[in-house]
Amino acid sequence: MSTTNSATAAWLTQEAFDRLTAELDHLSGAGRADIVQKIEAARQEGDLKENGGYHAAKEEQGKIEARIRQLTALLRDAQVGEAPADDGIVEPGMLVVARIAGDEEKFLLGSREIAGDSDIDVFSEKSPLGAAIIGHKEGDKLSYVAPNGKEIPVEIVSAKPYAG
Repeated sequence: MSTTNSATAAWLTQEAFDRLTAELDHLSGAGRADIVQKIEAARQEGDLKENGGYHAAKEEQGKIEARIRQLTALLRDAQVGEAPADDGIVEPGMLVVARIAGDEEKFLLGSREIAGDSDIDVFSEKSPLGAAIIGHKEGDKLSYVAPNGKEIPVEIVSAKPYAG
């Protein structure tokens, strides 16, 4: 699957795409059915103004519906592909080690969804840092302008395909 609107597209591995599709299928099927049952059970308890179970279930329903909308948009616009080549060139799906303003940082370039449950830092390729480093290779020195207006020096130490 790919899209013609690459400006809004997120790059995903096939594994991430499949995992998110399964989550969407669950939420829009069994997840919705479960929350409807919880709301109905809580509604049977009486006065809705003071019914904590009802309000909690309605809040959970709102979160599920928001996640369904998020996943639907993400998957609709996603560019799905294999992990990038191990050529040291920074692109979405790469685990990057960079010296940023003198401090060494390790992060994934791409969508938070690629990382799954990992606690690794993720920078979007659309972020100021992400946009600045795409296409650069190990050893390159560059700088980018942060949202606060400061110019920040960056040196690419390494770029390897992310294997979450």
